[in-house]
Parts: sequence; C-alpha cells; structure tokens
Amino acid sequence: MHFPRQLLLSLLLLGLIACPVQAAKDPDPAQVTIAVASLLEQVHYSKQRLNKDVSRRLLRNYLEVLDYSHVFFTSEDVEEMTAKWADNLHEELIFGRTKAAQEIHDLFRKRAQERIALVKEILDGDVDFSKDRMVELNRQKAPWAAAGEPIKQLWTDRITSELIQERLNKKSGAKDAKKKAPETIAEKKPMDPVSVVRRRYNQFSKDIQEQDSEEVVKLFLLSLARTYDPHSDYMSKSDQEQFNISMRLSLFGIGARLRSEDGFTKIDQLIPGGPASRGGKVKAGDRIVAVAQGPAEFVDCVDMKLDKVVAMIRGEKDTLVRLQLIPVSATNGSERVEVEIKRDEIKLKEGEAHAELIEWTGTDGQKRKLGFIELPSFYRDFSQNGKEDIKSTTKDVRLLLGRLKEEGIDGLIMDFRRDGGGSLEEAINLTGLFIKDGPVVQIKNWNGEVSVSKDTDPTLFYDGPMTVLVNRQSASASEIFAAAMQDYGRAVIVGDSKTFGKGTVQQMIELARAVPALANGAQAGAVKLTIQKFYRIAGGSTQLRGVESDIVLPSTSDQAEIGESALKDPLPYDTIKAQDFEKWARPLFVDELRKLALQRVPLNPEFAYVQEDLQRIRKYVDENKVSINEAVRKEELDKDKARKEKREAERKARPHTQEPTAYRITLDNAAKKELAAFTFVEPKTDKELEAEADAPPKDTSKETDKEKAKEAEELAALKIPPFRYDSVKEESFNILSDLIRFTEGGTTAHKFR
Repeated sequence: MHFPRQLLLSLLLLGLIACPVQAAKDPDPAQVTIAVASLLEQVHYSKQRLNKDVSRRLLRNYLEVLDYSHVFFTSEDVEEMTAKWADNLHEELIFGRTKAAQEIHDLFRKRAQERIALVKEILDGDVDFSKDRMVELNRQKAPWAAAGEPIKQLWTDRITSELIQERLNKKSGAKDAKKKAPETIAEKKPMDPVSVVRRRYNQFSKDIQEQDSEEVVKLFLLSLARTYDPHSDYMSKSDQEQFNISMRLSLFGIGARLRSEDGFTKIDQLIPGGPASRGGKVKAGDRIVAVAQGPAEFVDCVDMKLDKVVAMIRGEKDTLVRLQLIPVSATNGSERVEVEIKRDEIKLKEGEAHAELIEWTGTDGQKRKLGFIELPSFYRDFSQNGKEDIKSTTKDVRLLLGRLKEEGIDGLIMDFRRDGGGSLEEAINLTGLFIKDGPVVQIKNWNGEVSVSKDTDPTLFYDGPMTVLVNRQSASASEIFAAAMQDYGRAVIVGDSKTFGKGTVQQMIELARAVPALANGAQAGAVKLTIQKFYRIAGGSTQLRGVESDIVLPSTSDQAEIGESALKDPLPYDTIKAQDFEKWARPLFVDELRKLALQRVPLNPEFAYVQEDLQRIRKYVDENKVSINEAVRKEELDKDKARKEKREAERKARPHTQEPTAYRITLDNAAKKELAAFTFVEPKTDKELEAEADAPPKDTSKETDKEKAKEAEELAALKIPPFRYDSVKEESFNILSDLIRFTEGGTTAHKFR
C-alpha cells in the first residue's frame, strides 16, 4: 500500500503504524530513528527533505564518525558501502530501519580487530626507527588505503610513529621521575614503549567490543543530525546523563570541558577560575594521553571512550589527579608535559564578569585612566526570571562599569576573547548600555519570518571612547554585541581577523515530549536542532563570516582551522534587508588608529614571537606530515626546547618598562571605598615550577595558618602576568589611548559619562 510521504511520517510519529515494542525499558530504535529523522526534516531551520543528497552526506559522516582518520576501512570497503547505501539511507530512516547502521558498524568492528591483530604483529617484530619516511598527521581528508600491502604499510608507519613518540617521551619522563619524591613515581618502573602502545590498542579493542546496539544507533543518528549542520545533535538518554556529569565535572572537578577528537581526549575549554586554569600550564586544545590518580601509575587513555576518561579525571575535592598532555602548541606529537591538579569546587563567581582599572601611559606620554572589562560568557539565571535580584551579565557589567566611571575612566575596553556566547537576551541588554536605543539583532525563522530585537531603553549608561577585543573563539552572543557596536559605529573592533562565525540558534527537544506516543520515550534522549539564524542590523548574517576586526593584531588563535567555516556542512552566509538605525555621532578614526597600531606591532618582540609561531603552525598544518625517523624527531624536539629557552633568556635580558598601576574590580569589591592595586608577576619558568613542586608542603594545621593561607591564595589570584606577555591586550590599550586623544582633540578636559 502506498502512503503520501508526509502522511506516512505523521502516522509513524503518532504510532498508528505498529512497530515492534521491546519489553525492556529501552525505547524501540525504529521509533527513535523515525522521530529524530522527522524532527530534523520538519523542525530544522533548513527544512531539508530526506533525499539522496542527505543520504550521501549521512554515509560520509557515519563512516568518519567510526573511522575519523581513514585507517580502519579499506577503499574497497568504502566503495562497496557506497554502492549499497549511499542513495537509499534516507528511505531506511523514513521507515525506522537501522540495518545499515548495524551492518556498517559490524564491518567496522571486524576491520578494527584485523588492524589490532596487525598492530600486535608489528609490535612483536623488529621496528626500524631509521626510515626516511613521513606519515600524515591528520588523515581525515586522505583517501582510504587499499586492502593488502597498502593498508599494512599505513599501519606499520603509524605504529612506528607512535613508538617513537613513546620512546622520546620515555627519555624526558625518566628525567622528570628523578625529581619526584621517592615514595611516588621513582619507585615505579615505567612501562616500555612497546607495552604502552600494546595496552593502548588492547583498550581500544575492548571499547569497540563494548559498543552495544544503543551506541550504534546513537552514532548513526548523531551523524544524521550533523548532516543538517554542525550544531545539531542527537543525544541518547545515557549521553544526556553523561553530559550532565561532564558539566558537573567542569564545575566541581578540574574545571575543564572535554571532548573526543581523533582518538584523543581534548581539552575543549577551561572554566575561568577552575583548578586547571589557575596553574596556567593547561591550555584549551591540549590533548590528554594518560591519567594518574595522585602518585599512582599513569593509565594510557588514547583511543579510550570519553566517558571513561571523564570518570578517571573526576574525583573528590582536594584529591590529586595527574594528566599527561600533548600541548596545543606542540609541533611534534612526541612532546609530553605532566600536570598535577588538585580537584576542587570551582567558585562560579570567578567565571563572572570582572574589571580592571589601569593607569596607562600612551605613546604620546599622556597618562590616562582606562577601564577593562572581561566577559567569559553571556550568563543569565533563567530560573530566577521575574525576580529583581536575578543574576545576569548586564547587571554585573553595569555594576563594574559604574565603579569605573566613578574612578573617572577616559575610555573602556570590552574583552570578548574566548567568549563563546550564551544568552541572547543578555547580548541585547548589554548592547543597550552603550547606545541610546534601536535595533540590535535580526532573527530569521525557517519560514523566512524576521523579528527584530531592540534596545527600547533610551538611557545611555556609558558614552565614552570604546574598543572591543575579539578572537576566533568569540562566538554567538559575543558576535551579536560586536556586530552591533561596529554597525552603529560605537566602538573599534580589535583582535583576530574575524570571530568564530556561529550565527545560528539551537533548541533542545526531548523526544518524550515531542512524540508522546513513543514507547519508553523517557529513555529516548533528545535532539538539539538549529531553528533560527542571526543577522546584523546592517543586513548581513554573522553565520560563517563572523565579525571582521577593524584592526587586526597577530594572534596564534587566528587560524582558518578555528571557526564555523572549518566545520562540516555549516549553514550558508546570506543577507536580509537592513534596519533603519541612527549611527553614533562621533567618529572612530579607524584608519588613523590602524596605521599607528601597525607601526607599533613590528616593534613589540612578543608579536614577533607570535608571527614566528604562526608561520611554524601554518607550515606544520600545510605539510601535515611527521617523520618516522627517530633521530629527526629528536632533533625537532630539541629545536623546540632550544627556541623556548632562547625566548626566556631574551625576555629576561630585555629592559623592562615599569608596569602600569592597576586595580582589580570584582562584584565583591566594586562597592568598597578603596581599591587595592594588584601586582603583575612574571610567568614562572619550567625550572621554577619544578622547584616549587619539589618544595615541602606548608604546615597549615593551625586555624590561623589556614586563614593566612586562604588570604594569600586570594591575593595571589589578583596577580596576573605582565601586559607584555599579552601583546594583544597591551596594544589594545595603546589603541584606546590614541582613540581618546583623537576624540578629545588632544585634551583630557572632558569626562565621559
């Protein structure tokens, strides 16, 4: 019997066409598949029909979810699966069939076991570490190798490279072990490189075998959601629960959000003020290769499931966890660093907006009071909506800015670097502090309807000279604010060439609520769907293009690999009709400011280091290869170490200008009569950090000692590295000083509100 397509989908969703219902508590995968597919087709912003194009992209995504580096399947496997499934996966979805997902995963499991058997064969043989060969680092765009000798050679080179990494790491690790207390690591005999790699693949084999049918369907539906755009997701019930755990980990563990990428657990984001961020040795983008509980032996976690890595890192407050990391700055996969972190409950207030009052001497010799507000995110406590004392970004910034105004600032910098966004309402309200009134952002629904969000309060809270700092990690709400400031001509945008480019809005939909007839729907999970797009009031979308800076400064984050355009299947950039709005009356002198900044940049040695690093990173990414000759790899590591030591020596030898007087303003001290100046401190060298780690712990058993220790810790939190180590921040103050000078015509008689 033939059904019209939309009627068929509706009947299936309502449960009028019977599907076998499992007796267990797990929902029927057929019903879940139908529900997810239908919601994507009917609710997603693109309104993309399930068709052959979706089918082909879904197959591509699913294969890469299983085999990201193109090392398990063969080219013959991919050709066979393409011929069988590429043009009809959409039909499987419509009828809730998961045969393709299971069949492809079964083949993946088979190939994985074959590759692991090959790994053991290679490890049992004689490995040549003097080959004059290269291996690709990122194989995502590489073709799958053919069966037989090509796939065997690929894995021989891959394992040789991994062994070299471990051999070089073992040499540096032995040095570190000697510096540790004898009751911790020195007594433990480190595993040899072959055993480390063998255990890694044994763990991977175990993880593959543990994947059940729920996991398979989840990966398939996740691949389907990502076919529509990179921010749409499917989460099974267990994923939702683990997601909540990982969020609590971010707030009550080491303070890091983690994600799985190419076999590694990657630090996606550091929570401001969390244990991982306090020491300064852990960076976003670092990859975790092993975890140890206190003095215990490291457990290799390469190719380990994310939830297992999270479980190892999570722990009780005040307990120690040690991480072995590949730094994000490493150009050689053999480089390892070890970090010890005390787990703690993160004080959320440390992630709030905070400010600095800087007495800055510009390049014209004139001293000015400058305000600096850093915003980690656009937060808002939605559970308190309707209450006067609601926690919100705008409220907090108003308080901080109010104190800065009391101190008589001549200009203001808003820092949105690394601000991934948050509440749209807060982005609109915050914009309202700096303009009289008018449109802030346009929002378009899937059906083409456009709504305009406006600031309706004619009150202008601050009207002084202003710059906004951004980088490629500034996304979503950050981009809305920056775009409005740029369109109104209200502030100069400074930083990376552009922001992230996420101009879409997502909504979480629980399947149990969307499809009440779904059997055991409470266990069915949820879908996160893109439902709207953002547009600037000037008409252009922030999608893909982001917000381009008026003045671009060198930054290691300014890379094409960071941003929406680097993701698969992003929604396109487009434009809509511009809104009428009244531009800011005062000029911003952007051309003049840019000219002066570009004259100063080459004179700053820190910018020279950044440019050098960018060239190395670019070369590294473009070549996408690493030698499997151990001597060559060792030479590369030695060069990296020598370069770091040379820079440290140059910094120490360089005559330092006196740091400006600075005051930290928080929500806790903003109302205090007197502000205490904070001290800039030099970042500690590796040797200093090692000496500090080896020092005996201080006795804080007495209550008075505990109080003193706590006070010292709070004071230490106010100490930040010198401006010269944040070259972008330093130059932004010079730019703001120039803007003030141009705005006031060389005088400082006028004080802004």
